[in-house]
Amino acid sequence: MTLTELRYIIALAQERHFGRAAERCFVSQPTLSIAVKKLEDELGVALFERSKNALQTTPVGDRIVEQAQRVLEESQRIKELAQEGRDQLKTPLRVGAIYTIGPYLFPHLIPRIRELAPDMPLYLEENFTEVLRGKLRRGELDAIVIAMPFEEADVLVRPLYDEPFVLLLPPEHPWSERDQIEPCELKTTRMLMLGEGHCFRDQVLEACPGVANRQESDALVTEGNSLETVRHMVASGLGASVVPRSAVLTNAPSPLVAVKQFTSPQPKRTLALAWRASFPRPKAIDVLIDSMRLCSVEGGSAE
Repeated sequence: MTLTELRYIIALAQERHFGRAAERCFVSQPTLSIAVKKLEDELGVALFERSKNALQTTPVGDRIVEQAQRVLEESQRIKELAQEGRDQLKTPLRVGAIYTIGPYLFPHLIPRIRELAPDMPLYLEENFTEVLRGKLRRGELDAIVIAMPFEEADVLVRPLYDEPFVLLLPPEHPWSERDQIEPCELKTTRMLMLGEGHCFRDQVLEACPGVANRQESDALVTEGNSLETVRHMVASGLGASVVPRSAVLTNAPSPLVAVKQFTSPQPKRTLALAWRASFPRPKAIDVLIDSMRLCSVEGGSAE
């Protein structure tokens, strides 16, 4: 059994296709197939079910692939321990964030990280929470920025700061001259929301009961695929919308959109950083945490 063979079965389990797995591992398909069969023969069990049109892991294969991922992470840990004095802040750091955080956090986060770790390149990705969760678990991302609550086995989660929500209104809206809005009042106006699958939609429905407790089914529009799309729909006069405060601070003020604060207690979300407990670069995580806390003044209050 070799680490290379373990990499092959991990790639095959994720791609579920010999050709794509071989391409990902930069080897020919026969080379990968022979190596996987050799490992199965050595272990005495079938790791994959093969058919003409499908390929999937067996139950024991699932467990072995999961263990193989841990072995590869630990092997990387051994290399770093062996190279005494190696700088953990020179290797690329792969960071993911949900769609409603990334576009507003990254412009502030990147300069902060550059100040604290100028030689550490960043790979950045935006995606849904569940996609980021899977990539973190599989080692495709090193850390992810998400909103609480978030739980995952063998993953550490550090709440960092609270971010309040604000209300976007078309300029001609009856509330446009008011300083503050009560969350419960949202049930009386037409609301624009992100579509299903966006965790921010669920956060708004939970934090602003007025959005969920409405009588008219046509008063809640859920066609926005991004907060920026929703912002444009508000500007067009289609309705109002709730957004995180960072989405307002990052963009230049627009005469087509009025921004209103909510009355206390303000609806909010808690942003957090999650990373695998086995991740072998704690200094990089510390830099990421420190940088995010520095950014908290842009969108919320530090924990």
